[in-house]
Amino acid sequence: MNKSAIILAKKVDTKIRVLHGQKVILDSDLAELYGVPVRQLNQQIKRNAKRFPSDFLFRLSPQEHQSLRSQNVISNSGRGGRRYLPHAFTEHGAIMAATVLNSKRAIEMSIFVVRAFVRIREALALNQKIAARFAELEHRLEGHDADIGGLVSAIRQLMTPAPAQRRRIGFVVPAETVKNSSRALKSA
Repeated sequence: MNKSAIILAKKVDTKIRVLHGQKVILDSDLAELYGVPVRQLNQQIKRNAKRFPSDFLFRLSPQEHQSLRSQNVISNSGRGGRRYLPHAFTEHGAIMAATVLNSKRAIEMSIFVVRAFVRIREALALNQKIAARFAELEHRLEGHDADIGGLVSAIRQLMTPAPAQRRRIGFVVPAETVKNSSRALKSA
């Protein structure tokens, strides 16, 4: 890839968002990439509605649109903004949009859009693999922690001195001596 293609690919990557649990690109971003006005893109979508099922294209809800507007500082609708809620294209919808627009730039840019979706999919798959490995390591460490805890408690038990047997302080007369002395006193 040459330098301009890399820059363009990074630009496309930044346009992809996650909505409804899917990776999508908004109609305004797609129109910009394809070099057409948003109005023209939306007209082609209307004219070719059968080519855009719900898994290719959907409209944003007012809440989603408001959230995106506050994140991206899109102009208010009363001040020259949009009158309609934007469309969100999935990977397949973005490719279909390039075919209905049928312009040279749209076809060239659709390749970058597809590659961007693929890169994001690969990155997500890699993150899932890393998360699975991390969970496996945590599980192993938990097992090791229990084993180490058992060893530490056993060592502590060995280190604690046994309770000392206490001896009485003072002179202790053996029991036989006491018996013999009491007999001697009785006979005397």
